[in-house]
Amino acid sequence: MSELMLTRRSLIQKSAAVGTGLVIGIHLTRSPKALAEVGTPSSAPIVTDPNAFLRIAPDNTVTVLVKHIEFGQGVFTGFATLVAEELDADWSQMRAESAPSNPKLYQNYAFGAQGTGGSTAIPDGYRQMRLVGATARAMLVNAAAKKWRVSRRRISVEKGVVKAGSKSATFGELAEAAMALPAPKRVRLKKPKDFKLIGTERPKLDTGSKSNGQAQYTIDVDRPNLLTVLVAHPPRFGATVKSFDASAAASVPGFVAAKQLSSGVAVYADGYWPALKARKMLKVEWDDANAETRSTSAIRADYEKQLSNAGMRAVGKGSLPTEAAGTEVISADYTFPYLAHAPMEPLDIVIEKTKDGAEAWFGSQLPTMDHFTIAKILGLTPDKVKINVMFGGGSFGRRAQPDAHLAREGAEALKASPDGRPVKLVFTREDDITGGYYRPMYAHRLRATVKNKAITGWAHHIVGQSIVKNSPFEMLIKDGIDHTSVEGAVQLPYTFPGFSVDLTTTDAKVPVLWWRSVGSTHTGFSVETFVDEVLLAIGETDQVAGRLKYIKEDPRHAGVLKAAAKLAGWPRPKVEGREYGVAVHKSFGTYVAQIAEVGLRDDGMPMVSKVWCAVDCGVAVNPNVIAAQMEGGIGFGLGAALFNEVTLEDGVPQQKNFDGYRPLRIHEMPDVEVAVVDSDASPTGVGEPGVPVIAPAIANAYFRLTGKRVRNLPFINNVEPMKPRGNA
Repeated sequence: MSELMLTRRSLIQKSAAVGTGLVIGIHLTRSPKALAEVGTPSSAPIVTDPNAFLRIAPDNTVTVLVKHIEFGQGVFTGFATLVAEELDADWSQMRAESAPSNPKLYQNYAFGAQGTGGSTAIPDGYRQMRLVGATARAMLVNAAAKKWRVSRRRISVEKGVVKAGSKSATFGELAEAAMALPAPKRVRLKKPKDFKLIGTERPKLDTGSKSNGQAQYTIDVDRPNLLTVLVAHPPRFGATVKSFDASAAASVPGFVAAKQLSSGVAVYADGYWPALKARKMLKVEWDDANAETRSTSAIRADYEKQLSNAGMRAVGKGSLPTEAAGTEVISADYTFPYLAHAPMEPLDIVIEKTKDGAEAWFGSQLPTMDHFTIAKILGLTPDKVKINVMFGGGSFGRRAQPDAHLAREGAEALKASPDGRPVKLVFTREDDITGGYYRPMYAHRLRATVKNKAITGWAHHIVGQSIVKNSPFEMLIKDGIDHTSVEGAVQLPYTFPGFSVDLTTTDAKVPVLWWRSVGSTHTGFSVETFVDEVLLAIGETDQVAGRLKYIKEDPRHAGVLKAAAKLAGWPRPKVEGREYGVAVHKSFGTYVAQIAEVGLRDDGMPMVSKVWCAVDCGVAVNPNVIAAQMEGGIGFGLGAALFNEVTLEDGVPQQKNFDGYRPLRIHEMPDVEVAVVDSDASPTGVGEPGVPVIAPAIANAYFRLTGKRVRNLPFINNVEPMKPRGNA
């Protein structure tokens, strides 16, 4: 017996739902509030047409179609948990798959488009997916009541079985009867006290397939007559192709063609290695007339100079730091480098022409942008384009492309493909790291006024590029202030009588993009190391107690700091050669505090042996996933803080692979202990908030070990002796 649909066939066809099954339509009646600190929610009401989120098969498996990409953050498991909770399913029957690209049905209401980012997945889907589960449960109960001729009140559902007295049926057995019944307009959701799955640890649904090799990534996709495409991009950002000669490349066995695209020169070949070899043999003359030709040292010097000029006021109140009788002004400048995302899986896309349109397979993080970009380039209406959202082998923001440059390049490659053959466009590791879309470079200046052993004023000036300027997300710029540049600085955990944040937005031709935890990657470090410095200046030697004195308005900040301190057994006993650093930060609505135990390696670099982490993310849907994201965020942030930067020489990126852009190695990963704070607040995201806290915690410990403040990341630029990059 085939799986059965539970909505009108015409609407399912229009929705391009994947496969067949018991498909639940939901009706939400109002728009949500903003679901994250970054982003403006859609003004459109939540979907009111029936849409495909759920399939129940005859074998009783329940498959949730997840509208967000799964790239390790656990959204498959999170959404399945939300559905299973209200459905009263047994966890063993739950499955998850990526939903297709459909801007209307699978909208992220924080974005107003289908997409994943800003740690919005669980906040976006928390109520919606529970309603999906509750609606499905009600329909199954109604089907059972009609079949058994009993009152709905006599029916119970538990672990995937519907019961009424001696009668029982599985979900799969009731699907056919349920399909003929209308979906209820209203359903009742469980109260938190009745949760059985939400708040409990569950293994991630995709771990098994990723461990045994069954999981399919873009690189695994094959199509008949497929060509591999590698693109020669200009060495300098903003350069264009003046001319190219592919005569030498044509001698490579397997070479098919070379075509100019808007982004460079595409080499088509029968396989990856022929394409790679042929690309190396291309002769391209580049036009650098509009290219970025400065070195990072020159850009940094310009930013540092602009710190002395007035910026645009983002927030301000009270008296700001000035020299006055009985006061002292403490000041510190910081610089932060360009950072690549360096996900384990570089960018790739498979795309082919179909009978009346096009179909693509790739780890699309913003399917709406990609969908319409492909349609425009290929001259198709959007309904003729299908995007299959694949697993992503990491992203950290790299796949969230407002300009849809990967989809654009793939569509252009397909449009120019010899004989219209399907293409697999692949970025090498070198393409990835030299390809731009970096976390922007920034310079900061912080000043604080202290009087009578108290902090009385705080001023913060930030200089750097805007991530969202000239992008579809430009609405995040309000009154000239890009929120992504100042987040983490404009909402401190601390209360000071005088407080201001200024921003100077710069222009450069280096393409920039959000990087895991976005603005907090730099504001969290500068704020938490500077407050540590100022607290010591007024005699507050206890890093926890000193901070708590100034946390007055938000008890959740104090809560995570106290929880981390309790977890670490603060104050820690003195250990020879070890010191401890504390930091606390809120990003994307989630509060995180960390305490790091740090020693020194023989080369002078910090050696982090232990991290105690406390997190308050509201309702904890799956504590196991939350802990995993904190651990992963700590490892990611630690590697970046210690080693990572992209430098330009005359506009050309110097780091090309993991020898120059060094990842954290397994023996350098500290032991991490995580406490998830109990909360009944609405859930917030956890994919990013663990990242910003680790670097300042390490820096604060490092100061206590060495007496040296780290103001210019990465750490490797601050220690002596310095080993060659990649051999540290």
